[in-house]
Amino acid sequence: MEKLIEIDNKKVPFKATGGTLRRYRSKFGRDMIADMDALLKNYKKNKEEGGNLERANLEIFENVAYIMAKQADSSVPDDPDEWLDEFNMFSIWVILPQIIDLWQTQQLPLAELKKK
Repeated sequence: MEKLIEIDNKKVPFKATGGTLRRYRSKFGRDMIADMDALLKNYKKNKEEGGNLERANLEIFENVAYIMAKQADSSVPDDPDEWLDEFNMFSIWVILPQIIDLWQTQQLPLAELKKK
C-alpha cells in the first residue's frame, strides 16, 4: 500500500507492506505493532482533549514515518535525522492521521473469512 503525503510543500511517498514491521524492528529494535498501538491511543486521547503527543509517541511517529518513507523511496538517507532535516517545521496533526490511515489500511485482510 502506497500513499503520497504532502510535507512542507513536497509530495513524499510512503509505503506499508508486510516487510514494514521487519524493517522497523531491524532499524529501531522495537516492536512496531506495540509502538503503533501506544501512538494510536495517545493520538486519540489528545485529539479529543486538544493536547500534545507525549515525547515517546512523537519519536514513534518520526520513526514510523521514516521507515515508510524509506521503504517507498530508497534514496531517503539511512539516518532518520538526516531525512527529517529535509523539512521545515510541519504539523504532525496533519501528517499523523494520514500515516495512521496508511498503516490501518495495510492491516485490513484482503480476503473475506470463510468461517464465521
